[in-house]
Amino acid sequence: QVQLVESGGGLVQPGGSLRLSCAASRTIFSIYSMGWYRQAPGDERELVAVIIIGGSIKYADSVKGRFTTSRDNAKNTVVLQMNSPKPGDTADYYCLTKAGGNDYWGKGTQVTVSS
Repeated sequence: QVQLVESGGGLVQPGGSLRLSCAASRTIFSIYSMGWYRQAPGDERELVAVIIIGGSIKYADSVKGRFTTSRDNAKNTVVLQMNSPKPGDTADYYCLTKAGGNDYWGKGTQVTVSS
């Protein structure tokens, strides 16, 4: 069973930067997409950014121009670089890999944007 583990969350000031990583426990084959979602208290889980393998990278409108996602194939990781975060970005962040007809979720990492 593949496990995804997020890291890098924590407290960050508005306008600062934070880098989240998601590492897979082993190589995943037949990947369709790798992405990041977030869920704030009382809200639905929402897409932040997704890499469609062999295709494009899509971002939520709310993070365009501030967040960047990338993939390191050799390390089986996907990264979310959060620049200029805002208090509204406060949430639990989860990575999701879709592969071989399965959805693999991490357990999440908490991000708090506050001064």
